[in-house]
Amino acid sequence: MNKPVALSSDLATALFCVSLNPAIDTRLILNGFLPGRVNRVEEVYRTPGGKAAHVAMALKGLGATPTWIGFAGGVTGGELIAGLRLLGIETLPVSAGESSRVNLEILDTQGEVTEILEPGGTITQSEWSEIQQVCVNALQVAAKKKVMVISGSLPPGVPVEAYAALVSSARAANCLAFIDSSGVALSRALAAGPDLIKINREEAEFVTQVAILDPITAAQAARKLLDLGANSAAVSLGERGIVGIRKRDQQAIHAWSTPLHPKSTVGCGDSALAGLAYAAAADLTFQQSLALAVACGTANCLAPLPGRIVLEDISRIERGVHIELL
Repeated sequence: MNKPVALSSDLATALFCVSLNPAIDTRLILNGFLPGRVNRVEEVYRTPGGKAAHVAMALKGLGATPTWIGFAGGVTGGELIAGLRLLGIETLPVSAGESSRVNLEILDTQGEVTEILEPGGTITQSEWSEIQQVCVNALQVAAKKKVMVISGSLPPGVPVEAYAALVSSARAANCLAFIDSSGVALSRALAAGPDLIKINREEAEFVTQVAILDPITAAQAARKLLDLGANSAAVSLGERGIVGIRKRDQQAIHAWSTPLHPKSTVGCGDSALAGLAYAAAADLTFQQSLALAVACGTANCLAPLPGRIVLEDISRIERGVHIELL
């Protein structure tokens, strides 16, 4: 398909992006980063961040109308919400007592990217209970199809079962639940039976204990994710594309495109996840979903900031996506 299928209407589809540990992303661009030395910055960007914010931005770029749900604390949290709304993204923020974090991306014009990620402010039990209720209430919208994308790390204070609880709430409301996380939180979420897991090579290796060397071993890891509880799984391999499989399928699918020289790869996985969520909402086939995900992830390499993908790039890249059955 040359252009992503348009969603039928706002009422027919609801897309939620849940962020338990959002941030303000600060991107510093400089010519030659020297650790331990004084560095002069050439450009500075402060934008809404955290994986779910990137997903929401990418969905917006695809023409969808996502709703962002997440914690927001202090001046940083206010800046985060204002930034999302300025981008035309609907928000359902939950006030947190401690300030939202700031993540730092140092982008060397020579091609090196260094990320420094704060842990996030501690979330109280009452704040965690409140965001669960906000999610439950949001899922009551009158939509024929609902997709909840839950992505990112957990802040201090939130239990490791958090994503499992959100998956269970989504499934109880007849909502598709997509997960992108890591570590113990991911393992617990798998046991709750998410509709799709989208993770990178390192995250997949940790949870499956399968060494991923190529698309074939990525398919083995994806099948292990199904055994652990996911209904479908996609393992991203960076410039080598995505390998995905569903429980009812015999063969895995490897989708990839011609690698581009990226400005930064930050947000590529989130943009790919947005493509998968959009495809599910638009009732595309699994093969089409993976092709769109690859196109969105690759388009992010051309974007000025994480998640700021545009249809023109997506459509052009999608026409050149390669598909292989494994």
